[in-house]
Amino acid sequence: KLLRRLIRIGDSSCLLPVLDIFQDEDRELLQSHCRWRALAILKGKQEAAAIKEAIAHLSFAILAAGGYAEDCLLTRARCYGRLGQMKTAIFDFNAVLKEDPRNVQALSGRGFVHLALRQQKEAVQDLISALKVEAGAVIPAILSLKPEAQGLVTGWLLQHGRATLSELMATKDIPGEETLRDLLTMAKALTKICRAAQYHIFYTDVLMANGEHQEALKHLQEAFGHCPAEDFARARLAVLQLQGRNVAGAAAPLSALARRDEKDLAFLLNFVDTKKQQHLAQAAAQEGKVLMKGHDHQQALGYHSLAVLASRANPRYLRHRAACLLHLKKYEKALKDMEKVIQGHGCNSPKTQAGDHCCQGFLLLALAREEAAVQHYMQALQLDEPLALGTITECPGRESLTQTFHKIAQYNFEKQRYEEAWKITDYGLKIDKSSELQKLKARLKREASSCSIH
Repeated sequence: KLLRRLIRIGDSSCLLPVLDIFQDEDRELLQSHCRWRALAILKGKQEAAAIKEAIAHLSFAILAAGGYAEDCLLTRARCYGRLGQMKTAIFDFNAVLKEDPRNVQALSGRGFVHLALRQQKEAVQDLISALKVEAGAVIPAILSLKPEAQGLVTGWLLQHGRATLSELMATKDIPGEETLRDLLTMAKALTKICRAAQYHIFYTDVLMANGEHQEALKHLQEAFGHCPAEDFARARLAVLQLQGRNVAGAAAPLSALARRDEKDLAFLLNFVDTKKQQHLAQAAAQEGKVLMKGHDHQQALGYHSLAVLASRANPRYLRHRAACLLHLKKYEKALKDMEKVIQGHGCNSPKTQAGDHCCQGFLLLALAREEAAVQHYMQALQLDEPLALGTITECPGRESLTQTFHKIAQYNFEKQRYEEAWKITDYGLKIDKSSELQKLKARLKREASSCSIH
């Protein structure tokens, strides 16, 4: 009767003096009764009023226990979660974790509250901690979530795992053994929660990073078969079998991955030693050339990308890929490759540098960036005039380029940038004795005679 009244008025303060005079067995009896009553209520009804009544009984049970009763705190926390009182739920989970930092139910429960609050970092941290303690208890809990929440949890865990593994591989972190063990636990759990290919790929990657190549191969073949159709799986199979197979044979599946996801290929190449990467680059570049001759530029692009990544952006392979991208009219990407080539010009011959500037100039013309294109063609003419003129004659053509030079020189003249206009006119006349450029040069002599331009 007292409990019912207290629940009705919502004030339990008058219970505290009563508890002070209770014997231990009385407290245990009250705790047991309140806990049993709360569970009975929760088993029968799920309305807000019933949940609030259950919370009141659980609170009495906790009071009777002296302020700490693990199972009651966990149940009450879940009740608060159902009512949307997330901060209060976290408070109860924290009370349990203060006494038992490895409590799986409290860790996973708090993780799910963070999930409901869309607090990704906190949710992932709690769920990983729970998986490390007892994955067998956490997996069913995740599987019991609604599909949307389950997808969010697995997606967050995968995202965190991939980022951690990539960082580990990039830094070659030797003390990362504990991190790898944690990743193995998480990756294995993910394959049991979700059968999607990406989770099996991730588990395979972690096994490879941990040096368990045979186990990685076994899992990959169990998940995808001995001849995987999926590009990401085929690429990993190629890397795992690279020790005992022709490098050229590995180039095909890796080039297919290059066409889909260069970032993933760059990560995967961390598992291949430097010497084999060099052989891969050579084999891929050779195959890329053959495909280019056959005008299969799309297929060739994958091989050239593999060569670039496996060689750590060797300028020679960057030039090949830029040429391939040019054929595919992917001018922006080709331009980025040539920019990298030109940035590393330090030890190249003037002839090589001139050719690169001509290529860069042509790409800029294709992107209608004429002023920048003219600058690169002038650099090429300065470095090796015969080669530059030969390249220009072939493409884009002397007459066509001279018109561009005249346009840019005229623009500079109108802006009264006479020295720049004179320079552009001078180089333009080396390309072709254009009457328009000759007239502009005469105007420059007349109208800018006070400037030192010749």
